Amino acid sequence: MRSPARLRGKRFALVLLILAVLCSAGIALYLNERDTRQQTRELALPTSGDWIELDLTAQEIDPGTGELTLYVVAVPHGSLAEGPDTTTFTRQVEISALSATRTDLRAAPGESVTPQAVQGNLYDGTESDYPFDRYRFALGFAATDAAGPVPVGLVFADVDPFFVVRPTTSPLGSGVRMLEGRISRGRSTFILSWFMIAAMWALALAVLAGAEVLYRKGEGLVWPSLGWMAATLFALIGMRNAAPGSPPIGSLMDYLAFFWAEGIIAASLAFTVVAGTRVEHRKRRAEEAEAAAPGAPAEPTGP
Repeated sequence: MRSPARLRGKRFALVLLILAVLCSAGIALYLNERDTRQQTRELALPTSGDWIELDLTAQEIDPGTGELTLYVVAVPHGSLAEGPDTTTFTRQVEISALSATRTDLRAAPGESVTPQAVQGNLYDGTESDYPFDRYRFALGFAATDAAGPVPVGLVFADVDPFFVVRPTTSPLGSGVRMLEGRISRGRSTFILSWFMIAAMWALALAVLAGAEVLYRKGEGLVWPSLGWMAATLFALIGMRNAAPGSPPIGSLMDYLAFFWAEGIIAASLAFTVVAGTRVEHRKRRAEEAEAAAPGAPAEPTGP
């Protein structure tokens, strides 16, 4: 027969092993997400001749307004540049960003193109599908000088921590280079939102189980239990509002867990109060009947 000390030692070792596996898995997931996101992607860069490199950084993705904000920096190459590793142009150029609205970036000889924010539109997605909402976007870029169209190459990076952008590019007529892409929520947002959904259901079922125990035991108004149920009811509101990306009310996550959890907790709390009040009334009536019964000791009226 194994000794209790040996069993406790094995359980402790098992707990340490589980913690080590979970921490290792977390670190591996973090490193993988760090290496696969916020990376610079070179999209169809010309290899020779005169061309313009557009460094595009997706700074903010806002499903609420349906906009993608790109920060554009233009870098000349070939005879367009005054020298290597410089952003100064040798002749006048005009760069156009084509979306729902047109944005123009210009530079004169001896000048650089002023970096500018460009707005793109999101489509083919619904914000209320959170955390499974996905979007698409498309922008066109073209450059011209006095001689005509100038080839354009795109270098893309995204820095929004809540989304993952998968860009592609394709040529369009008249020297226009199209930037298209798909946008989805980041892995960390998925993990946290699913944890919140599971936590909401777990807390709701815990409150329901507590209410059922109090009812079956015929308990009255157990104030610590009622305080815990009420605190859980309002704590879930704060948890839901802390969801990454600030999803709108009525999103898929709400219908999967939040609305149901709040309803179960509120119903359990109300039922527990009603049942406990009835128990307290019965106890009071029994005490009054016992006090009024013949032969009951009279209460002292004074010295």
